[in-house]
Amino acid sequence: MSRQQFGFLAGFLAVALWALAGVGVTAIAVLAGLLGWLVVRVLDGDFSVTGLGDRRTEPRRRR
Repeated sequence: MSRQQFGFLAGFLAVALWALAGVGVTAIAVLAGLLGWLVVRVLDGDFSVTGLGDRRTEPRRRR
């Protein structure tokens, strides 16, 4: 599954949950998913605070 497909699926499921259960339940589910992702990254040793800063790109300036 590509990143685009996974992103679409995650977004679709979040909206479906929102429609069925409400905003509060959806927010809790999204936060639980992010927390699970973070725990797995830490346990795998793939998480570093400096790595987060490296992902930020400088905004492009128009001339």
